[in-house]
Amino acid sequence: MKKILLADDDELLASLLNYRLDKAGFKVHWSCDGKEVKEHLVKEMPDIIVSDIMMPYFSGLELVDFVRNTLGSKVPIIIISSAGNEENVLSAFELGANDFISKPVSPSELLVRVMRELNKT
Repeated sequence: MKKILLADDDELLASLLNYRLDKAGFKVHWSCDGKEVKEHLVKEMPDIIVSDIMMPYFSGLELVDFVRNTLGSKVPIIIISSAGNEENVLSAFELGANDFISKPVSPSELLVRVMRELNKT
């Protein structure tokens, strides 16, 4: 069973995505803020990370930088954000994100993108 770290402070969206990913056979760990995400990653690295950009304490962009440069991990990272302006998209990719999805996020589309990233590894 593949493990996904879902990082988003929007509880309604997170519960919807969590339900869809769980139904597809993934073990989902949900964190609602960047501090919790960091603590979890130090203890356990998931098979893939899905993160919002805007979160309390630690943004999704800082998360990408932390995973790539501090932890030295190549785990796939998909960024989701309502702030899908060109600057955020480019920053996410420059820092090492694998994919970027603008909100509102379709759970089915996210699942397809998660599967695509996991099949690359």
